[in-house]
Amino acid sequence: MNSLIELMQTVLFIPARLLGQVEYSYSASSQGQAPGPLFWIFWLAFMILMIAACWKIFTKAGQPGWASIIPIYNWYILCKIVGRPGWWVILLLIPFVNFIVGIILCIDLAKSFGKGVGFGIGLILLGVIFFPILGFGSAQYQGSAAGL
Repeated sequence: MNSLIELMQTVLFIPARLLGQVEYSYSASSQGQAPGPLFWIFWLAFMILMIAACWKIFTKAGQPGWASIIPIYNWYILCKIVGRPGWWVILLLIPFVNFIVGIILCIDLAKSFGKGVGFGIGLILLGVIFFPILGFGSAQYQGSAAGL
């Protein structure tokens, strides 16, 4: 009986002691350190590119470009551009519903500029590429896609 108890202790407790001796390495962000300057440079460049692209999209659609940088108001103007009612902004504030509404808005935005559903899916999945193409490219505003 003693040998069975010793065997159980060996099997159960020795590996547990070994696990307690493992040192895990953590990334800099999990230790409370701020991201480095290279991160901020890329983030700033990304934000400038996206703001400029949205500004250009809004001006192509006959809306004020500055509206693209005003939170929540830019959603209202986007709904106006694609022909959806303004109360859809409320839907964009509801978790999980906003994903579906955002997909519909991106596809309608692509259609409003004479592009297809594939381009709308590109706006959803690769917005950093497709929004500048829409803004700085040759696409012209064709009118609201939803027709409301």
